[in-house]
Amino acid sequence: MMEVAMDTNKIDEIINKHQNEASSLIQILLEIQRENHWLPKEALQRVSQRLNVPLSRIQHIVTFYKAFSLIPRGRHEIHICMGTACHVRGAPRVLDTVQDLIGIKPGETDMDLKFSLETVNCLGCCALGPVMEVDGKYHGKIEPAEIEGVLKNYD
Repeated sequence: MMEVAMDTNKIDEIINKHQNEASSLIQILLEIQRENHWLPKEALQRVSQRLNVPLSRIQHIVTFYKAFSLIPRGRHEIHICMGTACHVRGAPRVLDTVQDLIGIKPGETDMDLKFSLETVNCLGCCALGPVMEVDGKYHGKIEPAEIEGVLKNYD
């Protein structure tokens, strides 16, 4: 898998937008991740330098919050709800189908960095179960037969 280093200019642009404020650290990290889909070590070092925040503090923050990823993530994030309402309405079959189609298990990213797959305990729309969410778009009452068609819309 080829890891592409993030453009330092882009990191600086994000930091400048926040006036080099250490109080904006989490927001800056979220924007870098939104841009890059993960937080490479070089990006964390650059933020540490520019904001004058110890790298150890940044490491603590990015390992504490589940929103951050220190490994390359896919361009598209798939979340399958495994909460009770979704589970009883067929979420395990939905998960099996997604795994078969994209060839990865929950917590993994495919080799092309196209998809990352996660299971979640609840997406907050239990009446629509089973629910698959891709990049923030909810697909409720999804049937295994519909999944391939949905995933084809993501390049």
